[in-house]
Amino acid sequence: MTASTLAAETPTRPTISFFERYLTLWVALCIVIGITLGQLLPGFFQEVASLEIAKVNIPVGVLIWVMIVPMLLKIDFSALNQVTSHWQGIGVTLFINWAVKPFSMALLAWFFIRQVFAPYLPSEQLDSYVAGLILLAAAPCTAMVFVWSQLCKGDPYFTLSQVALNDAIMVVAFAPVVALLLGLSSITVPWDTLLVSVGLYIVVPVAIAQVWRKQLLRRGIGHFHAVTAKLGPLSIGALLLTLVLLFAFQGEAILEQPLVIGLLAVPIFIQVVLNASLAYVFNRKLGVAHCVAGPSALIGASNFFELAVATAISLFGFQSGAALATVVGVLIEVPLMLAVVAVVKRTQPWYEAHQPAPQKSA
Repeated sequence: MTASTLAAETPTRPTISFFERYLTLWVALCIVIGITLGQLLPGFFQEVASLEIAKVNIPVGVLIWVMIVPMLLKIDFSALNQVTSHWQGIGVTLFINWAVKPFSMALLAWFFIRQVFAPYLPSEQLDSYVAGLILLAAAPCTAMVFVWSQLCKGDPYFTLSQVALNDAIMVVAFAPVVALLLGLSSITVPWDTLLVSVGLYIVVPVAIAQVWRKQLLRRGIGHFHAVTAKLGPLSIGALLLTLVLLFAFQGEAILEQPLVIGLLAVPIFIQVVLNASLAYVFNRKLGVAHCVAGPSALIGASNFFELAVATAISLFGFQSGAALATVVGVLIEVPLMLAVVAVVKRTQPWYEAHQPAPQKSA
């Protein structure tokens, strides 16, 4: 099964599942449920937190795999052979994802968390909040990008090849980028834990997903789509259960300072708007087709928040500000991305004004 065949046979009608569409609501409910349970059953959650091997929490590790592997099933690394077909759009997105987004987030985190909002945040968690925001920005989104691309009528071939390339780069670049930015932010980097996290939450799940993917595709593309559709709610469910656990530990801090979540959302919001705008405008300057510029802007702005949550918990723990900061990214991801989709669709006439007719993909 080639990337072209898979893209061609993928349903073209924009779809977003019930769970995905209301993800912000589910996260809000997880906050309430987690805080409530944490107050009622503190002993139980302490026991859960103690179930660790080599600093990896076993229940969370299992949940993260259930969360990530179904998403990675959608990645077709054979799509890498199409990278040259969209080299300008690919180049813009790579520049935003790896040269702009992590560094701009580090700057925004420093400005807002350590300067503007510092008097309103717990001083002992400032570094941890900064670390969480950096982790959130260091990995480009994977699975949800296909939904955003469909909604803005993006080129499926570009989306497949861009996501495959980003995932291949992430395997080798995530740890060094995170370590560099944490170091520049004067945050101690536990290299051994970071590398273990990359292995557990990127390398191993990618390998499992690709083997499983090949097995599913041997039974036909229809069977493949049926299985991934069934796994979608399971993946979201694992994410939400992880958030319940996290908020059970974060409850005390949130109750004491309820504005924390809103303050952490500010740099995330600015980062999404900044990076989506840069990618969109750069593509227009280069004369890239709108069907490529749309998903390019969305891939450039969105984050692989599942990986960020997992890594933050592994590096800093359930009760850390880093874990909470990554969860805020989950909370506002869907409404922000839907807003970007709406802007991309409504500005298509402006985007294509005074441009030559774009060439269709081969």
